[in-house]
Amino acid sequence: MKFFNKKSRIWVASFTALLLLSSLFLWLSIFNTKQTIAVTSYYEYDKVIPLKDTLALLEETDVFKLYHLKYTSVHNKMVTGLLSIPKNEKAPYPVIILMHGLGDHKEVDYVTYGNSLFTKNGYAVLRLDMSNHGERKDKFYDFNLTGDYKYWTREIVSQTVFDLRRAVDFIETHSELDPTRIGYYGISLGGITGTIFCGVEKRVKVPIVALAGGQLNLLYGKAAFSQKAKEFTSIIEPLNFVKQISPRPFLMLNAKNDEVVPPMMSKLLYKKAKQPKEIIWYNAKHRDAPLEKIYGDGLNWFIKHL
Repeated sequence: MKFFNKKSRIWVASFTALLLLSSLFLWLSIFNTKQTIAVTSYYEYDKVIPLKDTLALLEETDVFKLYHLKYTSVHNKMVTGLLSIPKNEKAPYPVIILMHGLGDHKEVDYVTYGNSLFTKNGYAVLRLDMSNHGERKDKFYDFNLTGDYKYWTREIVSQTVFDLRRAVDFIETHSELDPTRIGYYGISLGGITGTIFCGVEKRVKVPIVALAGGQLNLLYGKAAFSQKAKEFTSIIEPLNFVKQISPRPFLMLNAKNDEVVPPMMSKLLYKKAKQPKEIIWYNAKHRDAPLEKIYGDGLNWFIKHL
């Protein structure tokens, strides 16, 4: 027995195809929404988990106090840092979180330079070791988002974002620090990581990133714009977070001849950011950017906005 004639079968087939197509678009819409939610919510964590922080006084002068800091971060990771507190003003002090670049640590020369400048100008400075750096260093593999250690590489960035959020939790517990006046200054990988951190962490009032950029999937060469490349880098892609910094004042400091972070990546990040924002370019390469200028311009930004 034939339930449908030829015309009916054509109509049913067309309707079925349309239904399947609609379902596909709906699934893709839900999938993309879930992807967006996953990226924006990835860095949420349980704030009630104890920090188990310890502070040990290392040095005290007429100008500052220097402490060694340890605290527990997300995934039960121990974070190490240095806290400098000035003595030339009245507490609580505004705080600058100062972060180094790839392969370095909290006491590297260019970070020590910034710490000294900011402390002399009345800011408390918190310097941390990034995940698997400095005192936290274990085995260090090839830092490469497209190589054999790509998941290890990605985790260094993502874990450090969690560590930085817990650093803000610590700041809120310390009576000499002002949790309503927190600034961020990150260099190179510290700037890339800091863009993500400041995007998800609204308690940071003034973010500055130096020698940093976005569109990390460009590192994939010909496969740069494949869905696979975009999905893999999504949780550590600064472009996915930089818009969330607004309406806080955002400053980028970049080198015109940067051979490590191509200027195009910096321009893409700046373009994606919302107002208020500013970018300053230096006639330099990545490793010879003038410290007195990039820190001096950063200090002026903090004085103006923090």
